[in-house]
Amino acid sequence: MVNSKQIKDAAIIERLANSDATALNLLYETYWERLFISAYNLLKNKEACEDILQELFISLWNKREKLQINISIKSYLYASVTYKVYDYLRKNSKVIQLELLEDFDKRIHFSNPESKMIHEELVQLINEAIQTLPEKCRKVFVMSREEQLSHKEIAEKLQISSKTVEAHITKALKTIKLSLGSLATLELVYYIVYNFN
Repeated sequence: MVNSKQIKDAAIIERLANSDATALNLLYETYWERLFISAYNLLKNKEACEDILQELFISLWNKREKLQINISIKSYLYASVTYKVYDYLRKNSKVIQLELLEDFDKRIHFSNPESKMIHEELVQLINEAIQTLPEKCRKVFVMSREEQLSHKEIAEKLQISSKTVEAHITKALKTIKLSLGSLATLELVYYIVYNFN
């Protein structure tokens, strides 16, 4: 059942797609401060957080005509900021203080008050996508994700080749990526699937 929040989100996305700059301004004014606090709680670097948010809103505008958001706009923005912080840490790992990298996954859950809701919404979307996979593909993916078996171990258990296991996992990740729409990159899918369980 579609609720009023979903209708409002859909209207904003449509306005963005039609190059309505006031829709972007509305999102910026509504979410900038909360997104900054969320990023800062993870990164502890004011300038880097400001850059990340600027990049996020520029990217949102640049992709406006192809934007597909399958979750709430709020969840999309928070998840995007979390990914951009994660990406920043990955790219700058040689100059980032080690304590920032420690317990990063745990800190994500406490970086903003909506973290649990956003996490649950993303996990639900991922689980729905997993349920649409062909049986063998789903089985391989679940063995990899939940049982944390290696490709070789899965291949031995199912009596298939490691290449087939790899193909099933690649297919599963692509399906999940499609289900998350423009939010997803394969790196983010890996990150959510293996760190948000």
